Amino acid sequence: MALTSRLQHFPSKPRVFIISDISNEPDDAESLCRYLLYSNQFETEGLVACTSTWMKTRVCPQDMIKIVDAYSGAIDNLNKHAHPDFQYPTAEHLKGLVRSGPPVFGMAAVGDHIPLSEGADLLLERIQAPSDRPLWVLCWGGTNVLAQALLNIKNRYPADEAAAIRSKLRVYTISDQDDTASWIRTQFPDIFYISSVHGWNQYGLATWTGISGDRYYLFDQGGPDFTKVSKEWIKENIQIGPLGSVYPDYIFIPEGDTPTFLYLIQNGLGVPEHPEYGSWGGRYALVDRSGAGQLGRHFSDAADRVVGKDGRTYRSNQATIWRWRDAFQNDFAARIQWTMAGDLGGANHHPVICINGSKGTEPITVDAEAGSTLTFDASGTYDPDGDELLFNWWHYREPSATQWSVEFEVAELGVRKLDDRGALVEVQLPGPEKCCVELITRKALAKGQLLHLILEVTDSGSPALTSYRRVMIQTTNKHLLGGGRGAEAVGDAMKDLV
Repeated sequence: MALTSRLQHFPSKPRVFIISDISNEPDDAESLCRYLLYSNQFETEGLVACTSTWMKTRVCPQDMIKIVDAYSGAIDNLNKHAHPDFQYPTAEHLKGLVRSGPPVFGMAAVGDHIPLSEGADLLLERIQAPSDRPLWVLCWGGTNVLAQALLNIKNRYPADEAAAIRSKLRVYTISDQDDTASWIRTQFPDIFYISSVHGWNQYGLATWTGISGDRYYLFDQGGPDFTKVSKEWIKENIQIGPLGSVYPDYIFIPEGDTPTFLYLIQNGLGVPEHPEYGSWGGRYALVDRSGAGQLGRHFSDAADRVVGKDGRTYRSNQATIWRWRDAFQNDFAARIQWTMAGDLGGANHHPVICINGSKGTEPITVDAEAGSTLTFDASGTYDPDGDELLFNWWHYREPSATQWSVEFEVAELGVRKLDDRGALVEVQLPGPEKCCVELITRKALAKGQLLHLILEVTDSGSPALTSYRRVMIQTTNKHLLGGGRGAEAVGDAMKDLV
């Protein structure tokens, strides 16, 4: 039997504040059910019920409390499947964080003489709390609670102090669901802000719909496997046990808000300060990379190339999420099993990855000369349940690219297995002409591309669980080799690459 001390643990707990238009449709309740299964990874600091374009004049905090009450019946079992240092919060603690936002739509709640809602008051308190960790504000509905707090900060503090307070914020919104979102981005472009931006209510264009929206919005048909987001699979694997029993049937798509916290899951894949690296919550890039524009720190949709279940290659923003669907749905189902299993041996648990003697979930960084060969040893990886492990190393090329045409800009890493399992591998870096030259001018660079090698380790348990480790290889070119004929236009530069 596994020991809880051998289960996965984490370097820290992200601070999380959730704002949700719960009960406008079932998906917010679904996302809250799943969030609670991961709540031992987070320091939850607020659960605020808000309005949105779909529910403009009422808020439903009582429906958050109902779900937390159901969670109370699962806590004892959940804690038997968690590392001793990362136990689940009590239901009483979480219920104490539930607040109401203003029961009006959007900017009707925002003004110099409009009192703060209790939700905005709590958010303001959390933003200003002394902490060396940022506060992640996850917006599942409208953003007027956040807008209220930001206006209060602007009115109360000198500009430099207000900017320092805003620097503590990290925002991930599920598109724009009221008229305060564009106001926030315009008024406060310095806020770290992840959001799909598209025509009003054109949600089928948004990255987050990759969680489950392929049949409803009809994107990437033939690529994603819909099986594990079907109502049949959910009924059999999710709507069971004390918490799963309050998980409602979906109407449009299930769990449209879930990518906001899947982005923060500490499974070794995502790096929260870098949306462009990709995670279960999708991949996003800066809208303005110059650092001098009015769009500041806004990250919006980026695309991945992914081979679908039909064997064809798809390239879309939704693919940055649906590519992980099998893994994150298995993860969900396993945690539901935790709520019902009264001992550690009654359910499956995640592999714990160790690379070159480094155990954990944080990325490994390596500086290496272009064209050199590196060796990575993950033989210290173990499964707490003693399951067999499958090792898969692969090059995630998109995070290194500056454009859509990744294949023309980022050369493949060569990965060669040195043992039967693939736990030990040799990695060949591209030459300097491939990874240490400026794209257009072809000028040789002393520091080139940051290349992303991903290790996926999947166990043989049921459901099979996957852990990740990201190795980030900073290519160097100390002799400035590989430079070529320059160009003034990208088309001229690309002639040498196609």
